[in-house]
Amino acid sequence: MRKSLFFILLIWCPLLMAQEGEERAMVKYSPDFEFRDGLFTNFESVKENNPIPPARIVTDEDLFDRAFYDKITALKEIVIYDDNGVKKVMKTENIWGYSRNGILYINVGSAFHRISFMGSICHFVATVTTYNPNYYDPYYYNPYYSHSYYYNRYSMPQSNVGSTDLRQYLLDFVTGDVMEYDTESVEVLLMKDSELADEYHALRNRKKKQMKFVFIRRFNEKHPLYFPAN
Repeated sequence: MRKSLFFILLIWCPLLMAQEGEERAMVKYSPDFEFRDGLFTNFESVKENNPIPPARIVTDEDLFDRAFYDKITALKEIVIYDDNGVKKVMKTENIWGYSRNGILYINVGSAFHRISFMGSICHFVATVTTYNPNYYDPYYYNPYYSHSYYYNRYSMPQSNVGSTDLRQYLLDFVTGDVMEYDTESVEVLLMKDSELADEYHALRNRKKKQMKFVFIRRFNEKHPLYFPAN
C-alpha cells in the first residue's frame, strides 16, 4: 500500500509543480511590453496575447505596409486561415481589435482606436459618428409633393449626415467591458478595491471629476496586469 501511495505521489507531485510553473509563467505589464502583431478575434485572445498573425490573413496587401491593418479593417470581411489551415471568413465588425508594432487597437464605433493608457483599467479616445433620425433637410425638394400638404417635415427623407464626436472610454481588463469615461464608471471599476472606492466615494462631485485619472492610475499600480510569458 505504501509503495503504491509513494508511486502515485511520485507522479502527482511533478504534475502539480508543472502546473504551478505554468501559472507562474506570467509577465507583469510595463511600458516595454509588446503585444504580438495580428488580429484579436475576442477579448480572451487579447488577455492571452494570442492574435491571428498577419501571415495567416488572406489578402493581396503588403504585410509590411504601415497601413496594412488600416486597409484590411476597412473591408466588411476578413479571410484567415485557422489553426488547421482551413479558410474562415470573419466579419470585421465582430473583430475585437488588433496589434500593430506591439501596440493594441480596439474596435469601437466601427473604427479601430489605439489604447493609449494600458493597465487593469485602460483609457482610450475614440471618434464616434452618430446620426439623428429626426433630422431633415429644409432645402430638400420633391416635385411630387411640393404642392401637397404631404410636403412637410414628416414626409421628408431622413438625412444620412452624421455628427462625429471625440469621446473618452475606459476598458475593464478583467471583464472586457467598455465604459464611458465618467465618474459613475470610475466608481464602478474602483469597487474591486474597497479602500480606493471608499476614498473616491467620499469626494465631492467636482473633485471626483478632477481626480478620475489619478484614481485610475493608483488602482493600476495596486493591481498590475499580467500576460503569459510565452
